[in-house]
Amino acid sequence: MNTLTFAASAALDGPDWFAQFRRSGAEAFAAATRPSSEQEIWRYSRIGELDLDGFGPPGAAEASLPATVDTTLADLAGLAVVQNGRVIRCELSPELAARGVKFASAVELDHAEAYVGQVIGRSDDALAVANDAYGSDPLLLVVPRGVTVDRPIMVVDWVSAGGAAVFSRLVVQADAGSAVTVLHQQRSDDQNCWIAPVVELHAARDARVGYMVLQDLGVASWQTATVVAEAHQQSTIDVVAAAFGGHYARLRLDLRLVGRGASGNLAALYFADGSQMFDFRTLQDHQAPDCRSDLLFKGVVDGQSHSVYSGMIHVRPEARGTNALQTNRNIKLSDAAWADSVPNLQIENSDVRCSHASTVGPIDQEQRFYLESRGVPTRRAEQLIVGGFFDDVATRLPHDELRAQIAALVGTKLGVAS
Repeated sequence: MNTLTFAASAALDGPDWFAQFRRSGAEAFAAATRPSSEQEIWRYSRIGELDLDGFGPPGAAEASLPATVDTTLADLAGLAVVQNGRVIRCELSPELAARGVKFASAVELDHAEAYVGQVIGRSDDALAVANDAYGSDPLLLVVPRGVTVDRPIMVVDWVSAGGAAVFSRLVVQADAGSAVTVLHQQRSDDQNCWIAPVVELHAARDARVGYMVLQDLGVASWQTATVVAEAHQQSTIDVVAAAFGGHYARLRLDLRLVGRGASGNLAALYFADGSQMFDFRTLQDHQAPDCRSDLLFKGVVDGQSHSVYSGMIHVRPEARGTNALQTNRNIKLSDAAWADSVPNLQIENSDVRCSHASTVGPIDQEQRFYLESRGVPTRRAEQLIVGGFFDDVATRLPHDELRAQIAALVGTKLGVAS
């Protein structure tokens, strides 16, 4: 059932530019080395358990909105639903459309080739390259110069095709002086599938881009996700990730600061239990002077789960005046759970301020005893402690309803009603 062939790529529909894009991707994927835990970028991972040839195409997406998809977040500027890699619904405020904002399937928009694939380029990750080769329907958001989108735009990415390989792509282009926030929900049915989404974020000069992703996949799914963000002069990119689902869920997050005075804030919270594994790889790539980046990742592991955080701050020779921080904190709720934390620095300029920190340890016993001594049940006490632990990440979420969803998911993990 090998779906990763030249024929499978060529059989996909779309305009000529996209067919050429996929053809080039298929050639690159065929030449790429299949991922292995012996490679540094896959160290600690479960990639050896993923049979890439065991997944078939997802087939045609249904034309209706699945009842299980949550689109209840109020006051949206736009909403798109992507099912099994295909855009099946896309709506945008008429006011924003009149101001030139574009939000649609890239295959339906003129000049979309100017955006798709431009931020990520040709990745060194073979599974991201697979998205180039076999993706069928990229979603494109373009915010014109000087336009501020003052309400969030939501993308719901839902996978219902068991046994399928699914390749969705979201491209966000914020032109000079513009501002936009995107809320991305990634969900799936509880069945075996491989999901390899790619997200490209581009902030032009003085632009502001916010991107928040909530990953709550079915526990049998595999995910190898890639997010690449590029910030130009005096622009700001904020990325917040929350991970709760999947059998193995990997997020590779690259932040490139390519213009003077650019800044980026990366944050994540994650809670693994059972036999889950979460694998985070980050890069804070300082290419220009006077840029700032701040990373804060916090995780909880329970049962026999495993988390990995591996991050790199790379300060290039031209990047004088860099200010970069990288922090990873982890709590173990079970002796059988494990968390690896591997922060790294590569500094090629002496005029910088860079630091990194990581911790892995059990829950604070004094805090739990204090709560239990006042009649709070153990799991409820742990929920309160974990909620407080996650608080400085959760406060970065751009909407109260999202924070409530996160709190409910933490309660579910701990078996406590919200």
